[in-house]
Amino acid sequence: MKKNSISEFELERQDFKIRLKRGPSTGAIPVQYDEQTSLASQFPATASSTGSPATNIHAPPTGVSELDIKSPMIGTFYRAPSPESAPYIDIGSEVNPEAVVCIIEAMKVMNEIKAEVKGVVTQVLVENAKPVEFGQPLFKIRPT
Repeated sequence: MKKNSISEFELERQDFKIRLKRGPSTGAIPVQYDEQTSLASQFPATASSTGSPATNIHAPPTGVSELDIKSPMIGTFYRAPSPESAPYIDIGSEVNPEAVVCIIEAMKVMNEIKAEVKGVVTQVLVENAKPVEFGQPLFKIRPT
């Protein structure tokens, strides 16, 4: 991965998915293995926004820098596990590193995105059911 400047690699086969993500230069490479669950039936292929724009409320400056949760892939951003469900997180929600914050659909596969940090959500930067790019900030988090 280092030789080819690859920061993330994902491989999916019938009933499993493996994702390698290169971290800081510590030499450690976290590996994630997930049993694939089919959530595709819960989302229509042409999902539309609920009409409400992304909540982009700026928190007052607190002297603590905020962190971004960025998209690890190109795909379609969903704030909830299904159109009828409440969003995984909202502004003011406390998250831990294992908390699922959204889903990104890529090639008909629903990928749960985890916070990977502990903190409080201060901004939601993307509208539901909108396309996102690799590395695009999705949320702002104030670390706790």
